[in-house]
Amino acid sequence: MKTFKPMLFTDLKKYSGSQFAKDIIAGIIVAIIALPLSIALAIASGVGPEAGIYTAILAGFVTAFFGGSSVQISGPTAAFATIVAGIVAKSGTEGLAVATILAGVFLILMGVFKVGNLIRYIPFTITTGFTAGIAVTLVIGQLKDFFGVTYTDKPIETLETLEAFIHHAGTINYEAIIVGGVCLLILFIWPKIFDKLPASLLAVAAGIVMVKGFGMNVNTIGDLFTVKSGFPEFAMPNVNLGTIGTMIPDAFTIALLAGIESLLSCVVADGMVNKKHRSNTELIGQGLGNITSALFGGIPATGAIARTAANVKNGGRTPVSAMVHALLLLLVVVVLMPYASWIPMPAIAAILINVAFNMCQYKQVIHIVKTSPKSDILVLLATFALTVIFDLVVAIEFGIIAACVLFMRRMSDETTVESWKYTEDENEDAESLSMRKVSKHISVYELNGPLFFAVVGEISKIKLKEETKCVILRMRSVISVDTDALHTLEAFIKKCHKKGIRVIFSHVNAQPLKAMQKSGMYDLLGQENFCKNIDAALEVAENQQ
Repeated sequence: MKTFKPMLFTDLKKYSGSQFAKDIIAGIIVAIIALPLSIALAIASGVGPEAGIYTAILAGFVTAFFGGSSVQISGPTAAFATIVAGIVAKSGTEGLAVATILAGVFLILMGVFKVGNLIRYIPFTITTGFTAGIAVTLVIGQLKDFFGVTYTDKPIETLETLEAFIHHAGTINYEAIIVGGVCLLILFIWPKIFDKLPASLLAVAAGIVMVKGFGMNVNTIGDLFTVKSGFPEFAMPNVNLGTIGTMIPDAFTIALLAGIESLLSCVVADGMVNKKHRSNTELIGQGLGNITSALFGGIPATGAIARTAANVKNGGRTPVSAMVHALLLLLVVVVLMPYASWIPMPAIAAILINVAFNMCQYKQVIHIVKTSPKSDILVLLATFALTVIFDLVVAIEFGIIAACVLFMRRMSDETTVESWKYTEDENEDAESLSMRKVSKHISVYELNGPLFFAVVGEISKIKLKEETKCVILRMRSVISVDTDALHTLEAFIKKCHKKGIRVIFSHVNAQPLKAMQKSGMYDLLGQENFCKNIDAALEVAENQQ
């Protein structure tokens, strides 16, 4: 299968000992970064902390082995947190496993049918809008733990979560705010001082010291979750047609987001290593990674831009570094996982707030608002708002539809049908002297821009005068036509033929000509009525007298 060409096997052909050493170092550093993030993202997703590390291990290793990028690091990401939490609250962890497996199947099919080549057509305004929206929903989801607020409700929707937080604001724990605030300061300030040691790991350590060392009354992971250690265990979910039918919408959401985020991460990585990824192979690799993750207690995974960038910056250049990162995390989950129960919940919240801040792309949003057309700003803001108020699928669907409508409107503004002007000999001026002399029985119309269903009304601007014996349609500026345009042109040609008027096409470009030949219009008119340029068309028309 030509679509499936894992990058690992290509990179290993020219592999060296020095690169292996670099990949090991990069893999170790990425694993240190991924450890607290994976735990935090699992908790934000409504599952046990070990599920996040299982995901980083299994999806990270399998996707690296079968994927289409040399440097991509896959695992749990912030983009999935609110989506997964909603699925878990509604359908439980078993429903999540079914949805993730189905999503993996969808991703494999997307790769096989080369959908990876199409995802790049999603406008930048849409991806920026929903990414900022996801960041806001992630922050709102962490307010409870960051401020130590207590309530037993488990709201699913973002606005419901915000409402619950405000309603129970009287239960704020100021010790939790101190722990969360210190951790957040570390996360923001430490990378500017010393970026070799991951700030998230230092923030977790500081949080543990404050809670365990000073006896602060703050919830820890161990207070809320039962932390498991050991190897991930195979667990096939209970699958039946009813469950599959119920989980398909959620599976589609996971697959769509995984595909978009993974390929965006690959594009960013390409620019860093000056190498091109294989988009469809990457989708297949992500599909296999998600299926494996779900079968061993993990959650949905995708390419992680921050971890991928850290991999590249530390020398990783082949999928081996991602596989090393996965194996090191496996060692951690077997040996050190029980100590994760000490991590304070405000520290977890601080890590996720920092992740949301980094992913929101506020500078890009400000730049778009300042410099882009109003229509693009509208798409961005609508996608952002719909992501926060409803969900990602609604936001992307609206964004794509709105972008398509606005694109068609712009294209229709570029499409015109204009008649040549005619002047009388006795009134010649400087401008008219430069014009061609055309007999009155000939009408020449310039068609400009793409001819598609939204602009076929422009063809009605062609007027047939009593003295007209021949109409020349000059199409040098028409690069494409669709079925509606062909149908309208054919109706116009038949109308002309009924009145004894000849129709000649001048300078028809490749796509319109091929479409005309396929539709039968070329045969309807005859080869003699398709001229290579306007001079040849005018000569044919003049000879008709």
